[in-house]
Amino acid sequence: VQLVESGGGLVQAGGSLRLSCAASGSTFSINAMGWYRQAPGKQRELVGTITSGGGSTNYADSVKGRFTISRDNAKNTMYLQMNSLKPEDTAVYYCNAERLTAWGIRDSWGQGTQVTVSS
Repeated sequence: VQLVESGGGLVQAGGSLRLSCAASGSTFSINAMGWYRQAPGKQRELVGTITSGGGSTNYADSVKGRFTISRDNAKNTMYLQMNSLKPEDTAVYYCNAERLTAWGIRDSWGQGTQVTVSS
């Protein structure tokens, strides 16, 4: 499975961005998906996850009420709608897909997309 993120950029505080994560390859094996982020000098952290059918989502406390994860399985694409952005949301955002394989659960990662929020 290959994952490609897009939609990052520079935005002012209070603004919005929508990230996309397009999956290709053995997409039938994808189960849950998620977004992670890594700010300079910090460890990668979970932003939120979404189940295979899109019926359930979970978010980090820091983004609850501001970020929304969705997925369109027909398009093999996951989205992250980010509203009311804050400078502390500045990070590289990564897409993750949990795959079910004959050898167990495996993770696939995208290359990341930069989000910069100016104050």
